[in-house]
Amino acid sequence: MRDFVGKRYWLIGGSEGLGLALAKKLSGAGAKVVLSGRDEARLAEAVEAMPGRAEAVAMDVRSDESIRAALEKIGDVDGIVFNAGVYWPMTAQQWDREQVDAMLDINLMGLVRVVSAVLPGMIARDCGHLVITGSIAGFRGLPGAIGYAASKAGVVSLAESLHADLRGTGVEVQLVNPGFVRTRMTDKNSFRMPFIMEPEAAALCMFEHMCSDNFRRNFPALFSAFFRFSQLLPDGLFFRLVGRR
Repeated sequence: MRDFVGKRYWLIGGSEGLGLALAKKLSGAGAKVVLSGRDEARLAEAVEAMPGRAEAVAMDVRSDESIRAALEKIGDVDGIVFNAGVYWPMTAQQWDREQVDAMLDINLMGLVRVVSAVLPGMIARDCGHLVITGSIAGFRGLPGAIGYAASKAGVVSLAESLHADLRGTGVEVQLVNPGFVRTRMTDKNSFRMPFIMEPEAAALCMFEHMCSDNFRRNFPALFSAFFRFSQLLPDGLFFRLVGRR
């Protein structure tokens, strides 16, 4: 069981939804949380909602300069949770280059920029806890997920490589892959979302994983098990099963 009392955790994408629910869990467990996002008003509201000590530092993961400036204000932290992301449902027939670019730039390259800024210091101190939010959507290409699935596949692969290189050191990497979580992003979906979770329930799964020594957690269990198994299915069978949205 990890002890969060007195530890500082930086939650990137922590002003609403799953990030906000997780921030409350960490704050309630005794951690000092730093919340970052682009919307200063939402950040201020999020800080007020914390049960313990919290501060807000506005930041845009699309900008190396913004990340460096935030890091200078924040200083060293014990852990970082990367939960920033954007999403638009999109088929190949609806291809929107601007939205595809945004999903890749924020979801994947935003993580790359943050890791580039913080990882060298963690390695030098041989200490740190990096928690990365992927998605079940990153397991295989899905209908109606142009851009988003590709970005999350990259996030999952990057987290796996970081864990492979850093396991056995003082820098711990963990990955969570949620299914559908009720947020402003999933509100955009017009299709049925099996096993959709409320942010508080998803945050509990994530917090429990952060307390463990395991690298990966996929949830909800039954829904994620299908997608893990689907990686072994022949393409023709898999795409017949998922069909069109």
